[in-house]
Amino acid sequence: MALHVVGDDDRPDDGATDMFASPLSERLLAKRRMPADHSPPEIVYSMIHDELLLDGNAAQNLATFCTTWSEDEVRRLMAESLDKNMIDKDEYPQTAEIESRCVQILADLWNAPPGAPATGCSTTGSSEAAMLGGLALKWRWRKRREAEGKPADRPNLVCGPVQVCWEKFARYFDVELRQIPLEPGATGLRPHQLEAHVDENTIGVVAILGVTYTCDYEPVAAIAAELDRLQQTKGLDIPIHVDGASGGFVAPFLHPDLAWDFRIPRVASINASGHKYGLAPLGVGWIIWREAALLPEELVFRVSYLGGDMPTFALNFSRPGGEVIAQYYLFLRLGHAGYRRVHQACADTAAYLAAEITTMGPFTLLYDGQGALPAVSYTLTDPKTVGFTLYDLSDQLRMRGWQVPSYPLPPSRSATVIQRVLIRHGTTRDQISLLAADLRHALTRLTTPTPPDPDRSGFHH
Repeated sequence: MALHVVGDDDRPDDGATDMFASPLSERLLAKRRMPADHSPPEIVYSMIHDELLLDGNAAQNLATFCTTWSEDEVRRLMAESLDKNMIDKDEYPQTAEIESRCVQILADLWNAPPGAPATGCSTTGSSEAAMLGGLALKWRWRKRREAEGKPADRPNLVCGPVQVCWEKFARYFDVELRQIPLEPGATGLRPHQLEAHVDENTIGVVAILGVTYTCDYEPVAAIAAELDRLQQTKGLDIPIHVDGASGGFVAPFLHPDLAWDFRIPRVASINASGHKYGLAPLGVGWIIWREAALLPEELVFRVSYLGGDMPTFALNFSRPGGEVIAQYYLFLRLGHAGYRRVHQACADTAAYLAAEITTMGPFTLLYDGQGALPAVSYTLTDPKTVGFTLYDLSDQLRMRGWQVPSYPLPPSRSATVIQRVLIRHGTTRDQISLLAADLRHALTRLTTPTPPDPDRSGFHH
């Protein structure tokens, strides 16, 4: 029989292999200063993993437009691309080629005209893409004004209820933002409002395909027609930039006959978010110009210190390439028919929720999920008499894990508070049926007097 010697190596290392018996678990994690020494990676991972459980459940986050569900193959490609720098096109030429393919696919999807090749690039998201589109508008306007011998120091940008990225653009790049107030009953910019706000210093009009607040589309074709009229009557040649952050990946599949894109000659550029209804993981957006001449050469930088002479137009420099690769995977994986099926399923679920909302009593629908983004927005029909606010309702739903935002509409409808529910890829009909049941339960709680403590339910084991 063999003899076995028990030595020090057989003793556990002070519990270091068990998270809850490790030295790291017996003290507070470093929060303001780096710790003096290292710790076992699996223990540090477990500690941070468990802390992140305090975040909300992404599947119940009905406030975000962003992708919260991805296939395993997307996760694998992201992991395999962890070391790829999107800016370094000489070192990672195939990643650069994939980005170029995505630009061409989007230019085709958005009906860029043949003969004058479209141009564009990926970004960190639709906000950066919007700012790049705004910069191109400003530079082209300034160049034209200077060529005409006119002052170019007071540019303005005209829009309706835009996302905050446009406010940032205006402040960061010294452009007056003329945000047109909402008319009674309206949820977006209306074409007849333009005449009172545009002038010779207007660098462009932003039309929103998927208004952040209510999720419907602004009428891009009608806005373009009004600008055509103003050019004929006042000589103002004002381009349109379409902020398709969400709708740019919905309209081509669900509303193919809707004219909003490069089919309209006045549309100079379009931005979209790949990580919203483009279904890619967080961190990718796109900006496309209908032709290369619309992107001023002065905005393009060429760098040689990464190994080759590379043109770049971006607000940042280094960024991961995995999201672009994942976007290309989704284009190949789903194709046109696949994107249509995914978004149609979301739109059908939104219609189901809208129908449920109408039966609950105190709500008035603002948008029923049909004709624009897969979403539902609604308000209280008579907020003065129901005895609660939508903010109270949001709090009740959060007790069940649902994140449903309540907020006021933009000026001049800020007295109207609404709720919005976004339906994304990965949100099932059954989940929304559970939300509807929880909405009904929350309404009961908000409209029924609180029972005495002995009658309240406790924990059952």
